[in-house]
Amino acid sequence: MSVGLTYIAAFLFVASLVGGVYMLTRDFGKTSEEERLDVLTGRRRDEQDSESLQSLMKGGDLLKETANGASSLISSISAKFTGLAEYLQQANCNVSPDKFLTMILGGMLIGAVIGWVARLPAPLYPVCGLLVGSVPAIVVWWKRRSRMKSFAAQLPDAMSLIARALRSGHSLASAMNVIVDEMPAPISVEFGMAYEEQNLGIPIERALRGMLKRMPNFDLRFFVTAVAIQKQAGGDLAEILDKIAYVIRERFKILGTVAALTAEGRLSGIVLMALPVGLFIAIYALNAEYVSLLFTDPFGRQMVAGAIFMQILGAVVIKKIVDIKV
Repeated sequence: MSVGLTYIAAFLFVASLVGGVYMLTRDFGKTSEEERLDVLTGRRRDEQDSESLQSLMKGGDLLKETANGASSLISSISAKFTGLAEYLQQANCNVSPDKFLTMILGGMLIGAVIGWVARLPAPLYPVCGLLVGSVPAIVVWWKRRSRMKSFAAQLPDAMSLIARALRSGHSLASAMNVIVDEMPAPISVEFGMAYEEQNLGIPIERALRGMLKRMPNFDLRFFVTAVAIQKQAGGDLAEILDKIAYVIRERFKILGTVAALTAEGRLSGIVLMALPVGLFIAIYALNAEYVSLLFTDPFGRQMVAGAIFMQILGAVVIKKIVDIKV
């Protein structure tokens, strides 16, 4: 019986792993802008007709209905997370919210199966599921953070470049195109999207507000506000952009100084947060029965709950100490 369960668990693990790799590597389709352009040009309807013809030829109505039911269930869940689509777009991940939530749920299932196969205590199954299921969320968070950081670092140079282009006689739209040609991603990608939007007839203020929605940067808000005011009241936009670039560079200097002064506190926080977890893993590897009292005894469960609460509280306090707003 135990051998059969092991085979079933191994099969579920391999199937979930293959499915997760497939979802990570496949092409997740076109963006909403491309789909709207396909509708205008008439190409999307032809693709839908061909897909419907192929589905009629292949059959499998029961499987299709089951898949549609599961997809609608996940869609209804993802609809409650209104900012998830924007979050994925800010991370430059071409994954829909439905498939992102599916990846998280699949990772949680894989983690629980890994804990069961490794013969860990039953209370650790949800912990393993959360650890593996959080991998897609951590990857998206890391990509978004890196992209935001790169955009913020490139913004002062972009402001100076636009100011020089305006002084040389370029319009604001052509100055934005200069950024697309001269600067690397991600700032060239975002300004390129705004440039293409205004070429399609969208007002440039609205295109810049869309870029601000995709990249919620505090310094970019100054640029969008300056352009909106200059369009209504006039003024020397090049001088304003030079001052914005100077303020951003000075703020980066202060942030560097603050990061150097708080490096010890941040390192202490990382060590203090990782030490209990590492100590638990080491003791469990050496003497599993000694640690199992934390899960079998009622007082041990209370101690685990208290330890988790204190860990979270300590992380919040340390972050408040080292996170200095500039």
